[in-house]
Amino acid sequence: MTAYAALAEPIAAQILDLLRHRERSVADLVSRLKLSQPGVSKHLKVLREAGLVEARPEGRQRWYGLRAQPLVEVDQWLEPYRVHWSGRLDALERHLGENPR
Repeated sequence: MTAYAALAEPIAAQILDLLRHRERSVADLVSRLKLSQPGVSKHLKVLREAGLVEARPEGRQRWYGLRAQPLVEVDQWLEPYRVHWSGRLDALERHLGENPR
C-alpha cells in the first residue's frame, strides 16, 4: 500500500487528521470516528503498511502516532502542480483587479 492509496481512503484521511495533534488509542479513534473497532483497525493497518502511522504498545493498549516522512514524498510530488495552480490563481487575481465590479 502506498501513501497515495492510503490518503485516497476518506476514513484513513480522517484518522491522519486526528493523529496530527497527538497520539491516540484505538478506543479513542473508535469513539471519535463512530466506527467499529474492527473497522478502525482495518484502516490503521492500511496506514501502517503505507508507513503513515506507527503503533506504540503500552500495557494492553496500542497508541498510534503520525509518521510524517511519507507525506514529504507526497508534498514533493504535488510541488509542480502547486506551481501550476499558483500561476493560474495569480492570473485570476490580476484579472479581477483589472475588472472590478
